[in-house]
Amino acid sequence: MREVLIVEAGRSPIGKKKGSLSSAHPTEMLAQVMAEVLRRAKVAPAVVGQVIGGCINKVGAQAFNVTRTAWLTAGLSPDVACSTVDSQCGSSQFAVNLAASMISSGAEDVVLACGVENMSLLPIGSDAIAGAQANLGKPITRKYREHFEFTSQFEGAERIATKYGITRDDTDRFSLESQLRAARAISEGRFDAQLVPLEVPVIQEGGERTGETRVVTRDEVPRQTSLEALAALKPVARPDGIHTAGSSSQVADGAAAVLLMTAEKARELGCRPRARVVETCLVGCDPVLMLEGPIPATRKLLKRAGLNIADIDVFEINEAFASVVLSWAKTLGPDMKRVNPNGGAIALGHPLGATGCGLVTKAVNELERSAGKRAIITMCCGGGLGTGTLIERL
Repeated sequence: MREVLIVEAGRSPIGKKKGSLSSAHPTEMLAQVMAEVLRRAKVAPAVVGQVIGGCINKVGAQAFNVTRTAWLTAGLSPDVACSTVDSQCGSSQFAVNLAASMISSGAEDVVLACGVENMSLLPIGSDAIAGAQANLGKPITRKYREHFEFTSQFEGAERIATKYGITRDDTDRFSLESQLRAARAISEGRFDAQLVPLEVPVIQEGGERTGETRVVTRDEVPRQTSLEALAALKPVARPDGIHTAGSSSQVADGAAAVLLMTAEKARELGCRPRARVVETCLVGCDPVLMLEGPIPATRKLLKRAGLNIADIDVFEINEAFASVVLSWAKTLGPDMKRVNPNGGAIALGHPLGATGCGLVTKAVNELERSAGKRAIITMCCGGGLGTGTLIERL
């Protein structure tokens, strides 16, 4: 098996719901990030063996193999193959893992992993809703329900909270800390080097394009809040639930990309290795609770690598809901100062198909900033999956 290196990674600024990126076509968002990551690495597009992208709502502007369309939209080499994968929220992290597997097996020498989602344009569930409206059937049948109860992610988050004894005060305090850490990271410029500015169209109040563009350079999603303000919010799943809009991931728009290659190819091209991919995994878990995937994913990564939780310097765990990270923490007992040190999706948003590559990008940069050695990236995914990636700084 060949050594797999990450030589470059970047992400767009994260746009809030109906915010600065909402007017941008998702293929144009992803195209700009792809091209810039390659430019920063000084790698010619034709050198890339394959491009693997993550996206959830593959309908409308994100239909028709959005990864391939974005690549061509950027004017990059048409001889490079592109595909789009769906592991729900973990889609672009799974793209990273697939890229690593292709390289380690010898199938490819250079692979670009990426992801995109414009949730302002295509909210979660858009593909299923579009199918139902077109009378094309529903994704869940009676036969499925004979085996498993079909629940929402909101309900799954509440059931996890009950299972692990997580309270409303716990989720509010965790959420406030996410906001504070994100605000600190932005004020200290921790994200500056990883951000890819996006040129987006200017839209009039009526929704029409003006023909002009502007460049978005900064994240716009952290909120000014307090423990009192969070405690005053109403639950989103149940009348007696503990999750609110303040303790759930924010609807957001964005794109991200990670460039991986063999050590030999990195030397040949003169690329600076930034991290090594040590282990990857995709695990299944209870599809009713649905969001426990980071627990078995982390355990599997640690077992394969012969490590324990104290050996990991940075954890990037997607904050789909506060209870996801808190249940993981109760089970595995990490140093919480190492968990999402620059905030997570509660503060910074979760542009579905883009988040996995975005978390890998954040982990690589945080290891470099803090002089840490190892990071674990893990995400819960709809339907009961967990993605996991263990990287080591070089």
